[in-house]
Amino acid sequence: MAARHLLLLCLGGLVFVSEAGPVGTGESKCPLMVKVLDAVRGSPAVGVAVQVFKKAADGTWAPFASGKTVETGELHGLTTDEQFVEGMYKVELDTKSYWKALGISPFHEYAEVVFTANDSGHRHYTIAALLSPYSYSTTAVVSNPQE
Repeated sequence: MAARHLLLLCLGGLVFVSEAGPVGTGESKCPLMVKVLDAVRGSPAVGVAVQVFKKAADGTWAPFASGKTVETGELHGLTTDEQFVEGMYKVELDTKSYWKALGISPFHEYAEVVFTANDSGHRHYTIAALLSPYSYSTTAVVSNPQE
């Protein structure tokens, strides 16, 4: 039970720290940001491939954006306020490739977060994930954009 509380505390801190964004870059204004932490090494997860999909009217998932996390474990610039319209989105993290590159054989192929965005007005979303080879945990911070 104590481990679960520690995990939640770490995720909360991770999201809190990520809200500020790098100094002088303006990246905190991204409407969708992903932050990934490696729980085994206790460091940002660098090079995690991220794909974002948007649910189409026919129920299929259409590619929306993609990229890889940088040295801070973050991925900014996935979309713009104009492109990030109301709808259902899926963020998929390629956890298998990340762990394989570190010489670890993981259980999960990928981690995914499916959510509805901007259904009650325009918001900014930070999706945070804490990864280990046999588990993952996600959380999100949803905030009003700063003018």
